[in-house]
Parts: sequence; C-alpha cells; structure tokens
Amino acid sequence: MKKFTVLIIVLICPSLFLACSRKQSKVAASASEVLVTVVAPKDVPVVVESVATLDGLVNATITPRVSGHIISQDYKEGTAVKKGDPLFQIDPRPFEQALAQAKATLEKAKATQLKADQDQKRALELFSRKVTSEQERDTALQAAAASKGDTEADQAAVKSAELNLEYTRVTAPIDGVAGFATAQVGDLVGPSSGPLTTISQVDPIKAVVTAGEQQMTDFVTRYPDPAKRAERLRTFEFELILGNGAVYPQKGKFYALDRNVDVKTGSIRFEVTFPNPGNILRPGQFGRTRVIADTKKGALLVPEEAVTELQGNYQVAVVGDDDKVSIRPVKVGERFGGMWEITEGLKPGERVIVQGAQKVPQGAAVTAKLWTPPAQTPAGTAADKPQQP
Repeated sequence: MKKFTVLIIVLICPSLFLACSRKQSKVAASASEVLVTVVAPKDVPVVVESVATLDGLVNATITPRVSGHIISQDYKEGTAVKKGDPLFQIDPRPFEQALAQAKATLEKAKATQLKADQDQKRALELFSRKVTSEQERDTALQAAAASKGDTEADQAAVKSAELNLEYTRVTAPIDGVAGFATAQVGDLVGPSSGPLTTISQVDPIKAVVTAGEQQMTDFVTRYPDPAKRAERLRTFEFELILGNGAVYPQKGKFYALDRNVDVKTGSIRFEVTFPNPGNILRPGQFGRTRVIADTKKGALLVPEEAVTELQGNYQVAVVGDDDKVSIRPVKVGERFGGMWEITEGLKPGERVIVQGAQKVPQGAAVTAKLWTPPAQTPAGTAADKPQQP
C-alpha cells in the first residue's frame, strides 16, 4: 500500500511542477515591454530665446541746414561712408556772395571803429587839459563803444556767412552705411524740406529684444545690488539666429535696458550689440536671440512624452521595484528643450515609463528596458525659452 502511494506521488509531482512552470512562463510572456528612464537630479541651463529686430547702433538723419538747389550727389547709395565724406553739394554761390558782403561790411565797420577810437583818444586828451567839456568827452566815448559793438556784430555776421557756406557741403557725421537719397540733383531743399538720407552705424549692430516683465523682476530679485547685476549682465553671451535658421558666428553682448515697461504689453526692451565685420547684418532684419540666463540646480527632468495631461492635471507611469506600474500624479515646472521638470511626485532613482505607458494599466507587471534618448541636436538649438504649464 505504501509502495503504491509513493508511486502515485512520484507520478503526480512532475506533472504539478510542469504545470507551475507553464503558468509562470505564460505570466512572463504576457508582461508588456516598456522603455523607462531613471530620474536623476541635473543642473540644466535656463535658455531664454526672444524675437529680435536689428537696428543701427547710431542712425543719423541727414537734413540740410541751409536752403538751396542740390548741384551734386557725392556718394553711392547703400555703401559704407566715413565721417566727413561728402554726400551732397548745395549751390554755394548765393552763400559766397553773402560772405563777401559780410566781409565788406566788417571792413567798413573796422574803419569806422578806428576813427571812433582816435576821436575818443583826442577827446580824453583835450578833456584832461580842460579844453573840452564832459559832454564832448562822453559823446566820444559813446561813439567809440558803439563802433566797437558794430564791428563785433559784423564779425559775427562773417562767421555766420562762413558757416552757411560750409553747410552747403553736406558731409557724413558718422561712419556707417548710407541709405537711398530722398532728393535728387536740381531739387530745392532746406531745413524744413525733410531728410536727404540716413546713415546707420552697423558695426557693431544692435538687436532690439523684448523681455517679459516677470523675467526682468526675477533677474533683479536675484541680483538686487546694481554693481553685481551689471557685472552679471556683462557675462552674458548672446547668440543670434538669423531668418534662415543659421546661427550668426559672432557673439553678442548686453548693451542697454529701456527706462520703462510697456504698460500695454507688460514687456520691456533691451539691446544687444553684435560685431558686424563686412556689414553682413543690416537694420530691419528679424531674428532671434538666445542666451543662457541661469542654471537650474538639481532639476528632476523627464522626457515630455513621459508626461500625460488630463484636464489640467499631469501624471506619469512609474515602474516599481516589483516591476509593476504605478500611475502617479505630479506637478510640472519649466520645460527645457524636450524635457519637462517635475517639481513634485517623483524621487531620484525612480523609473518612469517613456514609451509604452498607454498600454499598461495601474498595477500591471511590465518588462522594463532602458530608454535611449534621440541624437542630440546642435548645442542650444533645441532649448526653448522655459515655459510654465
């Protein structure tokens, strides 16, 4: 009887072990495969990207100072000019005549003053010898003083005539690129007729950028001391992304901050200067500036595809030590390129599902494999301005 029982046990046990093995194999085969990333704190750059408009560092509007007819245009439109280079010539003949007349009047005044000075000298001498009266002496003194005043007035008239004659030669006040002429040879121009052209200093050239009031407030809060704030601003290196997507090879430096915040848009303007050898960049061009404004210390980042949004709430799927899925609500912070900062709900070292979370429910057993991020784009091109959700 005992031998029979033992025989039955021997025959049944292998069947039981085989059944258990098949069951475990079936469970293992049914576990979904997911790709996970291990959460780890990182220091990440805060990259701020903004729309920019290029403008000349100095834009000089060339307006005639005297009235007359243009007799020549002495520069080529759209080319570089140096300070003092001739741009236009206004007919100088009327001003040459005015100068000649002013000089003649001055010579006449000098002759009159010479006679008045001589009369004054004689009047003083005669009065000292009591030959003439005080009235005669005073009359001579007044005549000499009046003659001196006339001479000085005529000297000023000569200088004014010389200046007007000089103004007929319109020259460049700065180095830069001269624009198209708005008046042609033969046109009658004057101070009230409008500008003749514009010259823009383009090396360096400035980019006018608009920043949000909150960004400015945050920056000032971090650097309340004006000296330290200015020192920090000097360390910024700006990149310029041109309209065709190319990155301009020269780095820019902070130049100036506007005096006020725009009450309509809640933004403030600031300017960045870029070296511009060869005048490659021109005023009016649009682009984008990019700068590393700060560094986020110890941020917990996960890929954007790992975060699910549902009616304003955010959640991620976490794989526990038992290889089971836990759907967990989280709070998100800023975006850094293709990554999203998690401010609450995750701890360093936890595994978050990046791909495959849609096919696994709460508590499901999974087979986790490490997710490999895609190839990195060129430095900074994927990093957008951090955005709050």
